[in-house]
Amino acid sequence: MDGGFWMNKQMNGGWAGAAVLSLMLGLQGCGGGGGEDTSQTTNLLLSTPVSVNTPQDMANEHLAESHDDYNDNLSGLITASTLKRWKDDWVNQRPAHITGKLVILQVTPGGTVAGVPAAYIKPDNTNVFTYLTNSGEWTETRDNGVTVTVTMVASGAKMDESLNKYNIDPTKDMIVLAPGAGTNANPMNTGRIWYAMRYWGIDTRHLAQFNGANYWEETPGVSGNGLLAADFSAAASPAPATPGKFTVKYLRVDNTQMLATMADMKTIAPTTDVNDKTDGIFIWDARNLGQYSAGEKAERGDSTAKTNCGPLRTPTNDVAVLASSAYCDANNVADYKWTFQNNGSRQGHPNGTLQLQYTNMLEPKKGYGFKPKAELQAYLDGGTDIWGYGFVGSSQQNSYGILGPTNAYQSGDVIYAYCETTVRAMVTGFAAAAILGKPVRFYDGAMTEWNSLSYALADNGQYILPSDSPWRSEANSFLRWASDFVGFVAADVKPRTISNAYGTPNKITLDDQAYKGVVSSGNGGGGGGGGSAPTNPCGG
Repeated sequence: MDGGFWMNKQMNGGWAGAAVLSLMLGLQGCGGGGGEDTSQTTNLLLSTPVSVNTPQDMANEHLAESHDDYNDNLSGLITASTLKRWKDDWVNQRPAHITGKLVILQVTPGGTVAGVPAAYIKPDNTNVFTYLTNSGEWTETRDNGVTVTVTMVASGAKMDESLNKYNIDPTKDMIVLAPGAGTNANPMNTGRIWYAMRYWGIDTRHLAQFNGANYWEETPGVSGNGLLAADFSAAASPAPATPGKFTVKYLRVDNTQMLATMADMKTIAPTTDVNDKTDGIFIWDARNLGQYSAGEKAERGDSTAKTNCGPLRTPTNDVAVLASSAYCDANNVADYKWTFQNNGSRQGHPNGTLQLQYTNMLEPKKGYGFKPKAELQAYLDGGTDIWGYGFVGSSQQNSYGILGPTNAYQSGDVIYAYCETTVRAMVTGFAAAAILGKPVRFYDGAMTEWNSLSYALADNGQYILPSDSPWRSEANSFLRWASDFVGFVAADVKPRTISNAYGTPNKITLDDQAYKGVVSSGNGGGGGGGGSAPTNPCGG
């Protein structure tokens, strides 16, 4: 059965508020941003009630789930045939609900592939614009109330700045996020932008990711997605002569529950490192198995000097991959420094987490686009693919074995996605939310935060957290300390900026709700983001 659907959701603010918002946006005129605003229109917009969405609300939003055939999608994940139809005749081919322009944001140039120059999807610079952006324009280093963490969702002010830099009005325009070149990394970066835009309330119908690279060939000399040299240009669109005047305050929905806080993670992590299939929670580690297991187990693509699993898939090495093992033992379990990243005090994962690396969502031979919907769903159902990959449990759960059918995602589970900085997890989270239509939250602080907040010495001679801080996460974790690996030196653990060891880690969501004028209950998640400290000062 095709999973694409249209579900009209009556939000907390009611249809009256939505109607006022639609009317006021209409008064600003068509064309997609940059128009003159009036104080009367602005005041009416900002007086519209804000609807607070849960993860399930967001999963049920308009067209939040993909059609089985990606060619049928008009948002979420779109294909080259859809984008070509749009860019070649935007005024006549744009979706009925779009009144503005087509804005394509590429995160890298597409380069020249097999002799075909494919730098930028060709704009006409009248109705269709292609700009080069980067995920750094949509992320920010922010204080969560306990610690300062890198690569967090951008603040409202920064979102306004980036939207207006490209003269985007997300209530009128169609925004397409394109990887450009075919790599594992680029869907992470388009995913970070998608997450920021959804978090700040951009409607699913105005937002899409382009599936795969600008140009790729599976058969030599034949375009894999149908785009040809004439569909590309050597240069991106010039910067808009007049920046936009939009603010995310106009988006009268609160999607801040997409962000899971440190408090949320401590609340949902069980006391033992076993996934509970009945608790409605599915914690997904998008990192490699070496990082998840802190070097107790490994998978293809992990350190070639420390393991013998075989290579990570590329567009040309399928034979070598099939001849190797998907998973293997590390050469020396005591030598696990190679699994550390960002100089944390320990490696491991929150209790109850399951692992499937983000690379399994992508097909290298097809420009690193997303695999078919049925294959992605099969992973969540506990299946194993032809390469031997599937969801893996912890050492305590099943000795890092494949979970098997019915033992992974359970219907109705809320997925908590993370990696090291929740960049890789943008691939898994996008697949789960925008393709499969599951309720998803992102632990944006991720393991950079989690594996640092410990009563552990950094190389400045100071403990990262005091012994009585309620935000120590050791008790909620499978962990192996940096100080125990072979070759440890003090410089391997760096200090963190701790703003308040006894605070509550919901400052980001509270600040973002305040930016929109949301009346919050004080928990920082619009009713779902936890902020209060657990009673046990060491976790639990």
